[in-house]
Amino acid sequence: MNRLTVEKYRKVSKTPIIVVLDNIRSMHNVGAIFRTSDAFRVAKIYLCGITATPPHRDIRKTALGADESVEWEYRKKTIEAIEELQDFHICALEQVVSSVPLREVQLPTDKTIVLIVGNEVDGVDESLLNFCNQVIEIPQFGTKHSFNVSVSTGITLWEIFNKINE
Repeated sequence: MNRLTVEKYRKVSKTPIIVVLDNIRSMHNVGAIFRTSDAFRVAKIYLCGITATPPHRDIRKTALGADESVEWEYRKKTIEAIEELQDFHICALEQVVSSVPLREVQLPTDKTIVLIVGNEVDGVDESLLNFCNQVIEIPQFGTKHSFNVSVSTGITLWEIFNKINE
């Protein structure tokens, strides 16, 4: 399967993507996002607000050890993380009037991409949208108008990863 050990993973080059979790309620979602971030070699995850942090058995249950391989930091307020990341290309995953469909997103090739994903009920805090270079939306065609936050993060990371590596 050609899997890396945690030690080797930490030493390999990372994809220039940082994920910011804005008040994620479910530890299972946090763990799933860690696992997806590991798969795409995301550079770092910021866990913000009420988002739980490792070590925790409920995070570990879905992360399957990715909480040990992917670098992460905690910030009490999401805005603290965003202010630190202002030199990067900041995107929020949210449905707003001006959002860009995921397939149409144009990304710079010379900057790290920051992806903010929001709370399972309330989404990305509206005050954070003013700091974003883009707001990304995943088009949906059924009766529901949202995906689970870990699913939408996975879909978006896959698309960003492909755009970066074209």
